[in-house]
Amino acid sequence: MPILESVRGRAAAFAALITVATVCAGDAVARSFPFGSGTRSVNDLGNQFVPFHAKLWDLLHGRGDGGLLLNWQSGYGTAFLPDLGTYLTSPFALLVGLFPRDRIDLAVYVITVLKMAAAGAAMAWLLLALVTKRPGRAATPWWLAGVLGATYALCGWSVIEASYNPMWLDGLIALPLLCLVGEWVRQGRRPVLGPLVVALAWIANFYTAYMATLGAALVLCVQLLLAEGSVRERLGVMLRGTCTVLLGIGLAAPVLLPVVMGTGHAYPGWTTEFQRAGWSEMFARALPATYDFFTPAVFLGGGALLLAVVLPFNGAVPRRERLAWAGLAGGVALSMQWGPTHLLWHAFATPNGSPFRQTFVLSGLLVIAAWKCLAYGWPGRRPLLAGTGVLVVAGAFAATDALTGRRALALFACGLAAAVAALLVVRLRTTRPGRRYAALAALLLVGGLAGQAAATIAYADRARLDRLDHYPAWGEAHQERADAIAEVDGWPRYRTDPGRTQITANDPMLLGGQGSSYYSSHTPDVLTRTLGALGAGWTSNGRAVQSLDSPVVDAVFAVGARFRTEEGFPEGGASPKLSRAEVPPLVTVRPPESTPPRYGPSPFRNQETLLGSRVYSAPVAGSCPAGREVFLWAPDYFGTARLGDAPPVELRGDKPRWRAAVTSLGVAERADERVTFDSEMRGKRTIACLDRARLDAAVDRMKKTGAVSVEVTDHGVRAQLPPGSRGTAVIAAPRIAGWSCAGKPAGSSLGLVALPLDPDGTTTSVDCSFRPPGLRSGAALGAVSLLVLLGVAVLSVRRRRREPRSPGSTGLPAPRGAPELLPAVEPAP
Repeated sequence: MPILESVRGRAAAFAALITVATVCAGDAVARSFPFGSGTRSVNDLGNQFVPFHAKLWDLLHGRGDGGLLLNWQSGYGTAFLPDLGTYLTSPFALLVGLFPRDRIDLAVYVITVLKMAAAGAAMAWLLLALVTKRPGRAATPWWLAGVLGATYALCGWSVIEASYNPMWLDGLIALPLLCLVGEWVRQGRRPVLGPLVVALAWIANFYTAYMATLGAALVLCVQLLLAEGSVRERLGVMLRGTCTVLLGIGLAAPVLLPVVMGTGHAYPGWTTEFQRAGWSEMFARALPATYDFFTPAVFLGGGALLLAVVLPFNGAVPRRERLAWAGLAGGVALSMQWGPTHLLWHAFATPNGSPFRQTFVLSGLLVIAAWKCLAYGWPGRRPLLAGTGVLVVAGAFAATDALTGRRALALFACGLAAAVAALLVVRLRTTRPGRRYAALAALLLVGGLAGQAAATIAYADRARLDRLDHYPAWGEAHQERADAIAEVDGWPRYRTDPGRTQITANDPMLLGGQGSSYYSSHTPDVLTRTLGALGAGWTSNGRAVQSLDSPVVDAVFAVGARFRTEEGFPEGGASPKLSRAEVPPLVTVRPPESTPPRYGPSPFRNQETLLGSRVYSAPVAGSCPAGREVFLWAPDYFGTARLGDAPPVELRGDKPRWRAAVTSLGVAERADERVTFDSEMRGKRTIACLDRARLDAAVDRMKKTGAVSVEVTDHGVRAQLPPGSRGTAVIAAPRIAGWSCAGKPAGSSLGLVALPLDPDGTTTSVDCSFRPPGLRSGAALGAVSLLVLLGVAVLSVRRRRREPRSPGSTGLPAPRGAPELLPAVEPAP
């Protein structure tokens, strides 16, 4: 056993080394961060994941506003546990705390590379676990398991799609680990460790863990189909496997249920209909150095792809095994192109972007098929020739697609030639023993894999910058604004908004402060609709709510400090300018009302309703009186608007994806200044004139009747009210699901947390707390699952004491006639 474990360890380390070296080489060739000036923070990587990791860094170092349950920095107060469970519960995420705060981009890069390396190591370990020992047979070299493991880690889905969605990489790790759990279940081993591995996979990223679980279940089914034994024995293994998965998911319930509930309360975003990829596109994406956002990245290094294609032609492998493993890979490939099975892979919801997210499962199955091709010895020349011919035809078909360029064809040809040469050299080694043949074969396979993968990484790095939004790595502009925010931060006396001109959609988490900006899969429906009624802008069809730069809204939400830039930040190079304002406390008291207030179609009237005072007037003869601040609401307009001779102001409205916010055009210097537009107006538009004197008077009234003291915790708010307070106490935070006051669900006043006060004026305090929906039931289910697991552990120990079994015994016998291979213990080439 120690020898076997050592062999697996060497294979895993070899796979990890190849993976790390190749990823870094590809990024270096592209001069991408951290090896050059090119940013790698494209799309959600820069907009979501880097800011979320920055928030985790703050929590690990005792900084930031809020805790694991409540995030006070984003969206004026949002649940944090669902975001934590979606983006940050991978064990690798904790490594962010080891880096300086201003090296957050480097921390995320290192975590990403380490996840890829771990996936390669896990696959190499699995491949060697899929063979059993029997002396007298030719052994498959351990280094080949390492090469195939690295091939899996460097598949197209990993380096093109998941490299900028790092939480998906936890699914890449989970697939081989869950297949390993399936082996334990099949052999009746490790009944305690199996559920723990399942729980870890589902906690790390439940979305891709779901896909990995489906893939591992298919692998187990094939193993049972090929194994000898009765139907009852097979059903017993399937029952053990089901119980193992359910128990592991139960252990993960304290994280999973809040995530699921958070998704249910999120703004719906948009709905996408499934569209299958063209077959020429499918084959084109199997080549290196191709890129497309809406087709599956099925690229796999030449050696693994060749062996997988050779498998059906390899007569040394029994017919049943050839059909089973090749059929499994082919069936999964076809399932990606059929609507019902495509939905099944994605938990019955078509993704909005990168629609073929289950591709990594196909890559893993192809790697396993490649390994099975070697289970009965090295393939002969005829199978090798047949497989090569198939790949040549596939490459020719792929060449007809527009995605395929000369570079892709050249890399594909070179990789295929290197793989064929390596397999021929390995056969030569079996007839002429010598380490130099093994070294040459390893060099050809590793070189072909690394060359193709590194070129694909470099190509994808450049292509993403041309096709996707991208964001700068942390630099002087970030540090300047972060320092300025920290200097004036007065939370919880008032909020500090990082500004409307944002670097990312999650600037409060990245830079500091407490604003309304928030972008997540869990953006609350009530937040988007409430701020939308007040005139906020958004992107991502409402999932990315932007800061609303309005003095009326700032007064309602106690934003006492706000940063602005005149020329755009950071591209324009302008320094952030601080704007201060007197604002009411975080908890205010609204007078009694006969009927509950409601929002209407006008954001200006809605702001006044929430404020409790009239502060806007309509323009007279198309213009505002001198001295009034002019605001424009044109949510569907894309272009610039100008007040008289003032500088133009940009609006970005393009429904349903983008929505332009209520925007200040400046203060009218003369009564005849009109608003002009440089583009055709689409949709509605409204102009309103703000009277600052009325706003100041309204703020003074709210301060006099508001709380005399406010204490904010990681899970709630406590406040002392003036004596004789009547009406409704309102907390300047959206009424998301999970708020309760005085032991009862909190009320809602125009979308904000509210608590009705006693009509006799005896209420002197407000005590409201927040608990994410699903946390209590998830904790209960997790506790029950833990008790069951402890029971399983006790029974397992007792069983081992009563019925000691030999180290080589298994739950089911091996496939009929299958050779039992011992991984070679030869030196590394």
